[in-house]
Amino acid sequence: MRWVTYATDTGDRVGVIGEDRIHPVAPDVSLIELIGRGAEELRAVGEAALASAAPTVPLAEATLRAPIPRPPSIRDSLCFLDHMRACQQAAGQPRTLKDAWYEIPAFYFACPSTVVGPYDDVTISPGSAWFDFELEIAAVIGRGGRDLTPEQAEERIVGYTVYNDWSARDLQLREAPLAIGQAKGKDAATTLGPYLVTPDELEPYRRGDRLALRVEAAVNGRVIGSGCTDAMDWSFGEVISYASRGVDLVPGDVFGSGTVPGCCLVEHLSLADPAAFPGWLRDGDVVELTVEGLGRTRQTVRASAAPHPLTPRKNPDRRPPRPRVNRAPSSLPYTRGLHEVGAGVWAWLLPDGGYGLSNAGLVAGEDASLLVDTLFDLPLTAEMLDAMREITDRRPLTHAAVTHSNGDHTHGNQLLGEHVTIVAAEATRTEMRHEMPPEMLTATQVLDLGPATSYFRERFGAFDFSGIRLRLPDLTYEKELTLDIGGREVRLMNLGPAHTAADTVVHVPDAGVLFAGDLLFVGCTPIVWSGPIANWIAACDRMIATGAHTIVPGHGPVTDPDGIRAVRGYLAHVVEQADAAYARGLSYAEAAQAVDLAEYATWLDSERILVNLHRRYRELDPESTPHLDQLTLMAMMAEKGLS
Repeated sequence: MRWVTYATDTGDRVGVIGEDRIHPVAPDVSLIELIGRGAEELRAVGEAALASAAPTVPLAEATLRAPIPRPPSIRDSLCFLDHMRACQQAAGQPRTLKDAWYEIPAFYFACPSTVVGPYDDVTISPGSAWFDFELEIAAVIGRGGRDLTPEQAEERIVGYTVYNDWSARDLQLREAPLAIGQAKGKDAATTLGPYLVTPDELEPYRRGDRLALRVEAAVNGRVIGSGCTDAMDWSFGEVISYASRGVDLVPGDVFGSGTVPGCCLVEHLSLADPAAFPGWLRDGDVVELTVEGLGRTRQTVRASAAPHPLTPRKNPDRRPPRPRVNRAPSSLPYTRGLHEVGAGVWAWLLPDGGYGLSNAGLVAGEDASLLVDTLFDLPLTAEMLDAMREITDRRPLTHAAVTHSNGDHTHGNQLLGEHVTIVAAEATRTEMRHEMPPEMLTATQVLDLGPATSYFRERFGAFDFSGIRLRLPDLTYEKELTLDIGGREVRLMNLGPAHTAADTVVHVPDAGVLFAGDLLFVGCTPIVWSGPIANWIAACDRMIATGAHTIVPGHGPVTDPDGIRAVRGYLAHVVEQADAAYARGLSYAEAAQAVDLAEYATWLDSERILVNLHRRYRELDPESTPHLDQLTLMAMMAEKGLS
């Protein structure tokens, strides 16, 4: 039999399904009460309901709840060891499991109060950027028991249902060092349903003490994983027997099977190939789980509000990070917030100019405004847009210029209204399509990255990468574009490739202001991701040639043409050092050890020399210099930055 709990105007009602209609049992009787009477009594009540002439409800029109809306307890087991192996691999660890996994049928307790029905919306765990589903099946206890053998435990199972263990993977990883089990990473929601199917219905699928049910998991119609439940390493009988040691199990207790291998997102994560990852769940995604014999769940994921912040306690054993001070001179205070840098032109500054702490700008005409870049996450961008509102309420934003593809200049694009035309170089738009997904940057906050962990925590720990949906430019250009912003001329020039595949500067001639994007780092070290370096040096000359006297860099305090000359000098120094080392026959690795930063050693993030030196060596000798991906270069910088 297939049992359901469904909503009515007078409260929840229980029924049994016959020919796609729900045959209700007596009102005010819960499914827990019925299964507590035993399997025989449950069958008798079901048969009586099917034979009754009482009105029935079309199954397709019913609002199904979880079969047991509030179980007495939920234990989620880990019966599929291949799932655990894949999870370890996704976290950058070996697939080999500790001996305990082969000795103990592990489980943890889930939260009964967050059980949801098979078609209910599910809210992302507050603060999570790595929200996931897990396709499981669950066994439900009928007649209770204590100290059961595996065989007795099997007899206590009154039915099975589909189980979705919604998981906030980043919160899980944050909590893992506590070593006290699952907590906020797991209690956002647990889906049960659509039916409770009695064991006799599933006999055709039984293979010894396992059920061989084909399963499939899909997101927005795309199949993520499939498999069969007979791949369990531990049976339900064994898990339930273990759980019953010294404990009374009661009717309605739920035991999840653990994830069928491949039927969740985390198993498809590869830090070596992040572009192949299907992506974590976001607002509006639809998750469908199908299990042979048990039915299908279909649920829409919804965004959540930001969590209320908590102040961390001071760790007396932690070495405080080295102080970071941007020592570059500036005629304007280098403080967080909006600063007027010319007539009708403002810069938004984020000290100290390190990773993710980027600048943006606003250019206002008579009845319109242009924004230069957004910021690294949604809260930062919202703060900036709110501070600009006094201006943009009178002179609304009509355009936004994106200087380049990096997330600290683009992640906030989605907060701009649809009426805002986002403009960028064509190569920037192309590169944005292939950038690492924003939420993947959460890895720097939650994964154990070995010796580099503290470096990444210090650089990226303050950002919130949840909820970001990349919005691409609406209008692109190749080399130059002039915009009319409320009667004001604004010139966009693509001077790349240099820092990235395309690098736009935004020139406001009548104010003498130039927004340089990441062609200019002031007081902090430039990083040459694309090159060639000669292009960047030429771009410095082009920026100086505009005649602008006020320069807003992508990172660091507002400057003047001398700030551009300083960056040009740094790049020339990189070329000089690399070329001299290469002429001496040094390999890239040897040159990285021997490089002399001279006066530039005091600039913030000086370890970026490793990327810049590598870029120059690739220009000099691409055959002998190994290609190093961005993650490898970041790890090398972290090691040098901590030394």
